[in-house]
Amino acid sequence: MRILVTGGAGFIGSHLVEKLLAVGHQVVILDDFNDFYDPQIKQANIADFAKDVTVCHVDLRESDSVRTVFHREKVDAIVHLAARAGVRPSIQYPRLYYDTNVIGTLHLLEAARVTGVERFIFASSSSVYGASKTVPFSEDQQLTQTLSPYGATKIAGELLCSTYSHLYQIRVVALRYFTVYGPRQRPDLAIHQFTRRIHAGQPIDQFGDGTTRRDYTYIDDIIQGTMAALDYDGPVYDMFNLGESQTIQLKDLISAIENTLGKKAKINELPEQPGDMPLTYADISKARKLLGYNPTMKLSKGLPKFVEWFLRIQRTARTE
Repeated sequence: MRILVTGGAGFIGSHLVEKLLAVGHQVVILDDFNDFYDPQIKQANIADFAKDVTVCHVDLRESDSVRTVFHREKVDAIVHLAARAGVRPSIQYPRLYYDTNVIGTLHLLEAARVTGVERFIFASSSSVYGASKTVPFSEDQQLTQTLSPYGATKIAGELLCSTYSHLYQIRVVALRYFTVYGPRQRPDLAIHQFTRRIHAGQPIDQFGDGTTRRDYTYIDDIIQGTMAALDYDGPVYDMFNLGESQTIQLKDLISAIENTLGKKAKINELPEQPGDMPLTYADISKARKLLGYNPTMKLSKGLPKFVEWFLRIQRTARTE
């Protein structure tokens, strides 16, 4: 297949593109290389395979540019990973998040409709579950409240996808990712940020008392589930949790990073942040049954792999 990967130069996207190329697909990357973090990181993410893909520098908010890509590239499927991500910045810039994550998704769905693309994978988020009291989170829960504009944009994206699937028979799979980590993880995310600052002897910010829990999911497991979604032939619209179904407290995560690095953290204890979820915890029984999703990387093994990558990147940067 010829597959369009939005956000294909990002953390998850670049890993997915590598996998798609390895199994013989043609890939088109749509990415705007914005300055949410250093665009050079994205350029480095795709450096090893840039010659093997088509890269389109396009902002999802520009409907004409998006439609031009679809008419020119004639793709068979879309994996829509691009988004303004992060709970806390979404509170500061709600309009930017709405325009990119909701209107941008609408532009892609419209372009898919017009050009006859019949398969669409949408990257949603565990943030849609808000402060749900029912754990682990399952796909059949009724969602009534999110805690951040980011979470709200992801629910809106799911509903748009469901509507277009119903009206135009576009096969859509929405994947609710649970806190993905691993090599190339965005520098603003907890594991990467804590590792970088502890390694440098700088203090880290701990929001709350350290008892919030997250279901951290290793990148290889996320890619396995996403690849399976491309082959899914169940209902024309469906959604799945992709997580490890194992949680860890924030204070225990910090301890694990300390132990892996062999350095103690200097911790700034700060009040809880508005929008932060107290817990994420995925019920992955549906994905196991229908996608053959089989996560294998527990944090105890995945965290050392991330740290190994981080230290290698640090050594490379010092020698350049």
